[in-house]
Amino acid sequence: MQEDSLLYSFDGGEEDEDECNTSFEKEDIVKDFGSVCIDDDDTAEETELNAETYNKDKKIVMACPNGHLSLASSSKRITENGMDYGESARSVESEPKDKQSRVYIADVVEKDIKKVNDSYFGSYSSFAIHRDMISDKIRTDAYRQALLKNPSLLNGAVVMDVGCGTGILSLFAAQAGASRVISIEASEKMATVATQIAKDNGLWRSKTDSEGNKSCTGVIEVVNRMVEDLDKSLQIQPHSVDILVSEWMGYCLLYESMLSSVLFARDRWLKPGGAILPDTATIFVAGFGKGGTSLPFWENVYGFNMSYIGKEVVEDAAKFPIVDIINHHDLVTNAAVLQSFDLATMKPDEVDFTATAELEAKNDTLDHKATACYGVVLWFETGFTSRFCKEMPTVLSTSPYTPKTHWSQTILTFREPISVASSKFTADGSAAVGTDACPASKILLRISIARATQHRCIDISLETAGVGSDGRKRSWPVQMFNLT
Repeated sequence: MQEDSLLYSFDGGEEDEDECNTSFEKEDIVKDFGSVCIDDDDTAEETELNAETYNKDKKIVMACPNGHLSLASSSKRITENGMDYGESARSVESEPKDKQSRVYIADVVEKDIKKVNDSYFGSYSSFAIHRDMISDKIRTDAYRQALLKNPSLLNGAVVMDVGCGTGILSLFAAQAGASRVISIEASEKMATVATQIAKDNGLWRSKTDSEGNKSCTGVIEVVNRMVEDLDKSLQIQPHSVDILVSEWMGYCLLYESMLSSVLFARDRWLKPGGAILPDTATIFVAGFGKGGTSLPFWENVYGFNMSYIGKEVVEDAAKFPIVDIINHHDLVTNAAVLQSFDLATMKPDEVDFTATAELEAKNDTLDHKATACYGVVLWFETGFTSRFCKEMPTVLSTSPYTPKTHWSQTILTFREPISVASSKFTADGSAAVGTDACPASKILLRISIARATQHRCIDISLETAGVGSDGRKRSWPVQMFNLT
């Protein structure tokens, strides 16, 4: 990770500020989520029994007492939600020491991951979920256009569809002229459903000439496996697939951790220079105002003031990420790119990241007046770019500025609102930055997103600092969110 002055500027505020100024060390980036434990005798004894203390790198980890994982390296202090746990973290790669315990823990963890996977894939057996996804026109039309409007890419191609569900993307690929479509689905029920749908539409690929409809040119074959276990059911030559397609995105882009499976398939079966659809993904961030909270509703309930409830609801919202729709009129800052992924070249460990962003007050709506920023909202776009979709590139956006999708947006609420205004605002130099008297002209963010210890969930850390028009800075304690 390159040096970035923003990463070291969060604790540079006035000494007389009474707020907690918190900043992570460079080494404490999100790659260490799940690689440390609290050095406590009681928690250490529970290591063998805690099935949720296991992360993607097959390391045993311990969660903080409140259930969230601290960002810390083995030699650093643990600070989470403003609480300092001291120099009590240590690497547990050497724990436990006896072989029998290690084997036992590995077995517990494997069973726990299998349980989560069974529940995850089982949830996709509900037809209601698939109706919601297929009915999402922004989603489905983007894939349909990418597959049907790029004949030079699809004609005669071997396509792999990771997580095919009903098989809708496989059907589009077959319709577009693919010579073979390998549809992979881990849910046993949905694999059966996808097979029957392919048969009903004359697109199923028979295993023998005597099976199926001889008059049709079936190309779709459905495999009931996780893509990581595909070799157990189907022998495919490495690097023999022309196109890899998948609708892998979750809330906040990375929830469900399915991108890792797509990258696994890419590295094993996609031809050098083969197409991955979509081939780019970008996470955006912006600040939202009072209209993005429930406060306006509670301020006037049939003529009665119930703002007491609204304030408590907003306070509670600062503890958890919220998946909901934000109206673009409620954004009080510009939008900024948080992180971009090139799916054709990215490494699997780049799924976890730490990134910075700088937000400025929207001059067009604030008219140089101060307004409250209650938090930040995250959304994503995926691109089917001209790198592969030469005839008709397209973009799938979940932005507040575009029609809503089933992904909505992901909302991270501040513990207290930050007043923002343009740099032309005349501020009171004696007031704290971020107050109405001295609103921030910029909000500096440092956000980490990583796969959580609970399989398929993600952890999000949020560091926030405000910069006044006079250059003074103020930072707020780090916030931790877990999207489950």
